Amino acid sequence: MKKRTGKFLYRLIGVLVIFCIITYLGALYLVNYALKPDNRGKNIESSYTYMYKEYPFLKQWVDSLNQVRALKDTFILAPDGIKLHAYYVAARQPTRKTAVLVHGYTDNAIRMFMLGHMYNHSLNYNILLPDLRYSGLSEGDHLQMGWNDRKDVMQWMEVANEIFGDSTQMVIHGISMGGATTMMVSGEKLPFYVKAFVEDCGYTSVWDQFKKELKEQFHLPAFPLLYIADAICKCKYGWSFKEANALKQVEKCNLPMYFIHGGEDTYVPTYMGIEVFHAKPQPKRLWLEPEATHATSYQIDPKAYTNMINNFLKEYNP
Repeated sequence: MKKRTGKFLYRLIGVLVIFCIITYLGALYLVNYALKPDNRGKNIESSYTYMYKEYPFLKQWVDSLNQVRALKDTFILAPDGIKLHAYYVAARQPTRKTAVLVHGYTDNAIRMFMLGHMYNHSLNYNILLPDLRYSGLSEGDHLQMGWNDRKDVMQWMEVANEIFGDSTQMVIHGISMGGATTMMVSGEKLPFYVKAFVEDCGYTSVWDQFKKELKEQFHLPAFPLLYIADAICKCKYGWSFKEANALKQVEKCNLPMYFIHGGEDTYVPTYMGIEVFHAKPQPKRLWLEPEATHATSYQIDPKAYTNMINNFLKEYNP
């Protein structure tokens, strides 16, 4: 009897060990799948091709900037030694108004040029468009999902303020992961020149977004994979999915914020946009574009998008 019990325990332990190994490897795969994806944002040429196809007016604008060398590159070093890149363009008429534009997941600064055109060409803003880590011409070996990106964006905000006059009136505008980054920035102690935020289809938290993706793409519950993946991310990269929380950050923000979300967004579900809107204290505005899927509100109606942003900024950054 004791011999049989011993064999059973050995087998049970063996099964548990195998289960733990498989679960750990699955969680490690999940971290790499999410934070080190095939990244179209590293391909500069294809990004220009895509943007010129989707927004034909951009080619003439970019060509005109390049003719007078108005589209400029700048590089900085982050405190951890990573080299970061951004494009910047001064407004046609001298102004203190400046926009820092933050791109989304597996995108890059080039893929934000439609908003660069809106702010610079239509609204006469200075613009700075950073490549987040592991994107565009910036270094880095993984995506930070907005959380540690908030620190890089705040460094870029200082750079933009220096470039454009040391007394700017600044708006931070991000789309998708860039929208989440914008909200995460908003909860920090901010310099006096930051006047407003615009977030377009950002998620409530990295945990919430990954939990949704795990269920939809892999048909798996959060436990145990996501919990272990969260711990791996904390050990490997120094931050966790749960702490990367836009919802908690906007609760601390008293500056004006415009929330934009697609009514047909299933990638970052519409309810997330509504949740972060309700979490933020006044002043704030919400625009739900009924026909928009993920990150398509501008593309569906650029004129309405531009007018709404312009009216918002005239009120809070006159």
